[in-house]
Amino acid sequence: MRSISSRFLPATARLLVVAALLGWSVSLVLFRLYLGHDRLGYGLLWNLFLAALPLLWSSAFRRAVARKNWSWASVSFVLWILFLPNAPYLLTDLIHLNPKPNVPEWYILAMLLSCAATGTLIGYISLMEVHASIERKFGFTAGWLLALGSLMGCGFGIYLGRFLRWNSWDAFTHPLLFARTVIGQFVDAGPHPHPIPVTLIFGGGLLIGYVVLRVLMTPTDNQM
Repeated sequence: MRSISSRFLPATARLLVVAALLGWSVSLVLFRLYLGHDRLGYGLLWNLFLAALPLLWSSAFRRAVARKNWSWASVSFVLWILFLPNAPYLLTDLIHLNPKPNVPEWYILAMLLSCAATGTLIGYISLMEVHASIERKFGFTAGWLLALGSLMGCGFGIYLGRFLRWNSWDAFTHPLLFARTVIGQFVDAGPHPHPIPVTLIFGGGLLIGYVVLRVLMTPTDNQM
């Protein structure tokens, strides 16, 4: 595959795309809250906010690498890795597809699908930004190893969020408990599924989606 750095969306185009995605999803959620308040609506708004954070850190990483500010690049990269799973995590909110008073089920489905697609696409845009920076600096193989590792990490992050109810903030606020819980799940998952199959299924699905997106971005011969 060709390098993505030569065909990645300009910063203004990325901003417009993300703003449109978030604006549409937030509008659907706000109208849902207008029809009837519940925890789902507020939870979706919070999850959409968290889904946007990886793009903030990926942009900071890209700028830091361009300026050769390696200390800030390292900080931005760590924060990006920690918050990236919040973007595709919105896919799992489809579990909340249940009839609600005063709200048609088809509307709830449209709202959940919009939020899930928004989170996933923002995650992919964020990953492509970091991928491009890593590829330019360290080469093709390093870029794809980064993509593979980060998407599998998203699969594990989805497991932590959906089944254990941990989030990215907990890595800062309760680091020791967070680490013990993560390690303990591989020894004894208790009432929850084992983390390995969940990680492989979600991480593998996200990886396939990313590869498909990359293929679709590759110009055909008559476009080159």
